[in-house]
Amino acid sequence: MNTSTTPRGVRNNNPGNIDRTDVVWQGEDRSAAALAQERRFCVFTTPEAGFRALARTLLTYQRKHGLRTVKEIINRWAPPVENNTAAYVHRVADEVGVGGTEIISLTRPVTLFRLVRAIARRENGRLFWSDAVIESGVNEALK
Repeated sequence: MNTSTTPRGVRNNNPGNIDRTDVVWQGEDRSAAALAQERRFCVFTTPEAGFRALARTLLTYQRKHGLRTVKEIINRWAPPVENNTAAYVHRVADEVGVGGTEIISLTRPVTLFRLVRAIARRENGRLFWSDAVIESGVNEALK
């Protein structure tokens, strides 16, 4: 794969393009090489670890912040100052199979899986991972 044209989320095993913070994720690479490779975003050792972090973040949005719809979740995930959030919400809601303002439960594995997969597709331009890889990360997040 040509790294110059490979999306950042694929290169970093970070399908959601999660920003690096003081919190070190399970499976996150904080080596000097990883920090040199990427200044802003997390770098994960495997795509499964990246999907786990994405799913855990979304679960936190629902459990801690009370975000219950795709629209609420995406407005926090991809704020309008950086994204065309309305288009993002529409595309993700369609892929999840719900309306943008319909209440969803991310404790339902199928719903969380669909949301994670839709976000990864949107963040990276297309889907680069098998459903098995995504499901593995989602299942780890639900433990």
